[in-house]
Amino acid sequence: MRRFFAFQERNTSYKQETIAGITTFLSMAYILIVNPAILSQAGMDKGAVFTATALTAIIGTLIIGLFANYPVVIAPSMGLNSFFTFTVCQAMGIPWEIALTGVFVSGVLFLLLSLLKIREMIINMIPQDLKHAIAAGIGFFIAFIGLKNAGIITANGGTIIGLGDLATPEALLALFGFGVTYLLFVRGVNGGIFLGMGIATIAGIATGVIEKPAAFIGSIPSLKPTFGVVFSHLHELWTPEIFAVIFTFLFVAFFDTAGALIAVASQAGLVKDNKIPNAGRALVSDSAATIIGSILGTSTTATMIESNAGIAAGGRTGFTSLITAALIFLSMFFSPVLSAITGEITAAALMIVGALMATEVKKINWKNPEIVIPCFMTILMMPLSSSVATGIAAGFILYPIGMIVAGKGRDVHPVMYILFLAFLAYFLYM
Repeated sequence: MRRFFAFQERNTSYKQETIAGITTFLSMAYILIVNPAILSQAGMDKGAVFTATALTAIIGTLIIGLFANYPVVIAPSMGLNSFFTFTVCQAMGIPWEIALTGVFVSGVLFLLLSLLKIREMIINMIPQDLKHAIAAGIGFFIAFIGLKNAGIITANGGTIIGLGDLATPEALLALFGFGVTYLLFVRGVNGGIFLGMGIATIAGIATGVIEKPAAFIGSIPSLKPTFGVVFSHLHELWTPEIFAVIFTFLFVAFFDTAGALIAVASQAGLVKDNKIPNAGRALVSDSAATIIGSILGTSTTATMIESNAGIAAGGRTGFTSLITAALIFLSMFFSPVLSAITGEITAAALMIVGALMATEVKKINWKNPEIVIPCFMTILMMPLSSSVATGIAAGFILYPIGMIVAGKGRDVHPVMYILFLAFLAYFLYM
């Protein structure tokens, strides 16, 4: 087992990987509750989506852990499930059955692009400075998510966002969890993030901020309402409107996953000579998960940026993913307990991990403006637009322009110019 997962080469152990797997699970478990809640608003059966979400996360995480040896979890994308429900189904009026079939087709196209190594080629040719900016930007983004989930940062009419009411029980619990986690982390306690979340959960239940689960064991809902629906609606896809939806699923998921993969590999110290090892296998895993998920009954999957919580806790190999997948499987039988893992509990982990990822900014060349501006806008746009893909798009548009003006246009990879045009078209379409 140690040889298979290369424990020695990646300087890890069973204990370290197990703690990391538990930490990753606690950081991402909310998706098992939130994804069914979002997709049910598109008309899908909530129970079936819960089972589909869990099974998809188990299968996708096992594939990337065993096939690519990555310490990450694959699950339905939180951005694309909202796009699926609120834009495609509600705003555009497309039935969820056809929208889910669009997800299936985009997954098949994803898989073809991955097998042809086109996705891997694009990721590897991204300039080193932009890779660091993407990783740092995702750090700021997930820290922002943590602050927002805890109610520490809220919507504000005058300034768009602002400081929330820190006197609320939820905000106080999040700050308590952050303080405990911060102290444990600074003291170098192994599994500090995991312990911090555990202590915060106990404190939340004890003080009544988090409702004590009414039961511990629940039944697993049937997949029948959503399973295999995509195969009976393939003939209904041939309209310009649906093609546009498929393109958006494909385009956004492509760069969401690319950004998350770069961030994960950078934080785990896996990037060598500006290349990500086993990137092709990781991308194939992600593509396969989207296809499987659409057949089971859930929207597009992606590498979850919450995986960085496990990496911060020491995860370095696919064994971390095996532990996480096993816990997701167990959670299917203990679904009521998941209600205790709230946004206030995961906020501390996301803020700490975001800070660690933000250290990537020190590796950016801050001397040349043609590099500084694209990198800065990449970092800035991710949290402000709540989209990894939008941040990457900003950097990919500005980078070639800056390099041409600086007289360095020949140093830019030709694919970057193609992506420049693609992102311009994406912004015009959106």
